[in-house]
Amino acid sequence: MKKPKRASAAKAKKGPKTSAGRSKVAPKRLAKSRAKGPAKGPAKGPAKLPARRGASAAGGAKGAMKPAVNATIRDLRSKLKGALRRVAELEAAADTDFLLEIPNRRGFERELARAVAYMKRYRASGALIVLDVDRLKPINDSFGHAAGDEVLKAIATTLTRQIRASDVVGRLGGDEFALLLWNLSETDAKAKAAAFEQAVDELSFVFRGQHVSAGASAGVALLGVQSDATRALEDADAAMYVRKAHRRHEPRIRLVSS
Repeated sequence: MKKPKRASAAKAKKGPKTSAGRSKVAPKRLAKSRAKGPAKGPAKGPAKLPARRGASAAGGAKGAMKPAVNATIRDLRSKLKGALRRVAELEAAADTDFLLEIPNRRGFERELARAVAYMKRYRASGALIVLDVDRLKPINDSFGHAAGDEVLKAIATTLTRQIRASDVVGRLGGDEFALLLWNLSETDAKAKAAAFEQAVDELSFVFRGQHVSAGASAGVALLGVQSDATRALEDADAAMYVRKAHRRHEPRIRLVSS
């Protein structure tokens, strides 16, 4: 009867050992699991959630800003367009005579330089005519500058009507005009200069009950492959003064009572 009791006692002793061993291992595993942190699956959700909220907020902010940005861009484009238009107007005004609405000296010299460059490249030809109004000063002195302005306007209109669309007439300053004519021989250019003189001579005005007419003297310089714009203007101007000397004794202005 004693043996069974010992066996039971032995089993009883083993039971607590096994239970104690398991209880000791479990806390260690639990501690390691806690040290490692939560499992990967649950960690991904909370970790990504703030990023998604941030992206959503940023997207909303961008969406709210887009109309304002587009409006600013449209406004800037409109201002730029207006500024470019204003620049073009100022450039045109800088090249145009405000009284006669034809190229001024700056504008005409630019056209002449372009023409000479074209002639050199494509072996074209032309002529430059400088025309000076005879005795415009006596008209201004006798009838005022408003009368002189009327004479200049009439001359500019007359010259413009006698040239082709490809030609250019400009005012070099004061009572001096210049004409750029394409594809003319020397004979044709001189004939054209004489025709301009005659057209101006035939103009007639009435100031304070008096009939007034003014003449003009023209000088010619040919343009071609070897031409220089500055030198051509000088040559035509010199030829104009020679022509003016020849016309010195011709009547420049007639004042006849109406």
